[in-house]
Formats: sequence, C-alpha cells, structure tokens
Amino acid sequence: MKEYICATTKDLDSVFGIVQSSIKEIYPQYYPKEVVDFFSDLHSKESILKDIEDELVGILQVDGKCVGTGCYKDNHITRVYIEPAYQKKGYGSYIMDCLEKNISLNYSSAVLDASLPASHLYSSRGYETIEHCKYPVENDVILVYEVMEKALSKNETRIDYNGKKFVPLINTENGEVDGNTVFIYHQSGTDFSAEYSGGEVKTGFMVGKVDAAGELDFYYEHLNLDDEIRAGKCHSVPTIKDNGKIELHEKWQWLNGDCSKGESVVVEL
Repeated sequence: MKEYICATTKDLDSVFGIVQSSIKEIYPQYYPKEVVDFFSDLHSKESILKDIEDELVGILQVDGKCVGTGCYKDNHITRVYIEPAYQKKGYGSYIMDCLEKNISLNYSSAVLDASLPASHLYSSRGYETIEHCKYPVENDVILVYEVMEKALSKNETRIDYNGKKFVPLINTENGEVDGNTVFIYHQSGTDFSAEYSGGEVKTGFMVGKVDAAGELDFYYEHLNLDDEIRAGKCHSVPTIKDNGKIELHEKWQWLNGDCSKGESVVVEL
C-alpha cells in the first residue's frame, strides 16, 4: 500500500536521509564532486525543516515505510527524491502525479529546475525546456541545468475521490450499510462510480457526478443478504478532517420498497 501525505517535523530525519543518500549515491555518476557537494549543502536539514514547517513537503509511504519525498512552492517543484533502493519502481512518477495535481488547483503550469539524473523523467512527462542556466560552484566548476515547464489541466473538482476507500460511521435504521461495509470510489474528471460490499450487502454499485466543490450526486443499487435488489439516490457533502481524511455527510432515499429517506456519515479509511 502506498500513500503520499504531508510531512511533519517528526519526518525530518527520514526526508533528510532520503535526499542525502540519493545525492551521494546517484549524483556522482553525473556531476563532479563540487556539484555533488553543492546539492548536498543546498538540501540541508535546516532548509528541509523550514519547508516542512511551511507545509510544502510530502512523503511517500510504501507499506508504512517512507521511501520518497516531494516539495513544491506555488507552482515550482523544488525537491523530488526516492530512496536509491526503491528507485525505478514508478514511485518518482507517483510523487510527480501528486505534486502536479496539487499545483493544478491554482496554476495552469508547473515549473522545475531539472538535474541530469531526472531530466529524462521530466521530458517523458511533457516538460519542455524554457531556459538554459549556469551556476558557478567551488573551484570554478559550473553547474549547468535547465528550467523546464509543463502545462497542466485544471483540476475540475476540489476533491479527487479516485482510489479512496470509505466505511459508514453513522446510518439511520432504515439503511442497509454499516461499519462492515466497505466502499471503493473511482473518479475520472467529474464522473463518479463505486462498488461496495460487506455487512448486509452482498454486492453493490454506485454511479453519479462530482461537482467543483466535491459534492456527490449518485444513484446506488445493491443485492442484500435476503437476495433483494435495493436502489436509491444520494447527495453527499464532504468535509476534510484535521488528519486530511474525507468525511461525507449524506442524505439519501430509497427508490423501491418503502421509498423512505435517511441520513448517514461515511469516513475515509
């Protein structure tokens, strides 16, 4: 299981270790010692701590282990590194997906300074060079790098539900889902779908739309343990909790049976 989350100060040593081990193991294959030392000094523990405190740094956890990090300010991606043992597994691309999605909420393009080890990845993602730059380091050595930019598609919704899992926290008595029911959500643009099962539900499906604020309107249909087909419609309003998880407050109505109405709260796992 992988998860990209906002870093906190307790993650400082992990982030610093990933950045420094990547620089010291990978960069000597591309740069002279003076440039390697420059990058190592640039990404000091103090600079990383400041970015964490400004809530600019994310970490990628795989099965609970921190294996990568990303950072951005405004629309400028500034620090993407993967632990050397976990490179070439698609984790760098995954972090870039997350960074670009966040940036697209407020900007139409993303900009970065491309190091030689990562320039191929950026080019393959659609980044194009907009400026060639030179920067002097020690012993008259010149660091040559490129500033690259990529146009981003505007995120159509405030919340992206794709791949997220939810369970009911509260439900009125006329409902048929409970804490044993697991929902798996899918989203493409403003199109929404989900499947669910568990508790009184053998198998169920939902389909609907997401608006710009992240509110959901959908129809649901499932087969319950009594082999009855139940169907209904629902309007769901999201809130983001302090831990970053989504909580959905729902008003729904059965479209068969007694056609009663109800309310529920579901929370992201």
